[in-house]
Formats: sequence, C-alpha cells, structure tokens
Amino acid sequence: MKKIIFILSLFLIILAASACTRDKAGILFNKYPITEKNIYDYSSNFPAGSRIYYVVLMPEKVESRYIYIQVVKKDNDYGRLGYKLIQTRNIRLKDEEVHYFTDYLVLNESGYYFMKVYSKDNPHKVLAASEFYVYK
Repeated sequence: MKKIIFILSLFLIILAASACTRDKAGILFNKYPITEKNIYDYSSNFPAGSRIYYVVLMPEKVESRYIYIQVVKKDNDYGRLGYKLIQTRNIRLKDEEVHYFTDYLVLNESGYYFMKVYSKDNPHKVLAASEFYVYK
C-alpha cells in the first residue's frame, strides 16, 4: 500500500514539475543591425546618440496586425512619479512580420529606459517588456 501511495505521489510531483508553459513574447536589443547570425548577441547598455536596434519576438500571431510600442524613461527629475514618455509608435505588421518586428531608435539622453509592446487585440495587456540603459 505504501508503494502505491509513493508511486502516485511521485507521479503527481513529476506531472506538476514538468507542466508545459507557452512561449512568451520578448524584446532583444543590439548595437548592430539584427540578423540571423547576431540575434543572440544582445546587449542592454548603449552610448547616447547611437542606434539601438531591437527585435520584438512574438510566438503567437497578432490577429489585428497592429502593435503599439512605448519607450519610457525612468527618472526622478520628472513630476509624473518619475516616468517620462519618450516615444510611442503604432506599427502595422507586414505579411512576413507576423511573428517578429525589427527596427531601431536613437536616444540622446542618458538614463534608464524600458520598452513595452502592446497588441491592438488587447491594448491593456503588455505583450512584451524589456529594459535598457543609455550612458554618455
């Protein structure tokens, strides 16, 4: 009887520990234009005034083909709880960009930034978020 209970409890532990999770969307930053060869050479520190290349990876297809990108600077010099909205973009994904989007941005102020990506399908839920730092 003890063996059966032990085997059942072991089976439940293995089942709970190996439960599958879905892939999540993500953002990778790079100092160089993103290609298949350098996509995993990501960085999070960039000099001011340089191009910051990024790729938004989406494992699930965005049905509406529109995404919103926000770049926010976190700093205590601003009145709105230390956050300053730097850039927002509405992007229509092309046919070949259903699962990814790549572009670049240039920031001239040093500081701590984070990027959030939303889908038009559900604009209140953050699809992906990532942070980076710009130094002088």
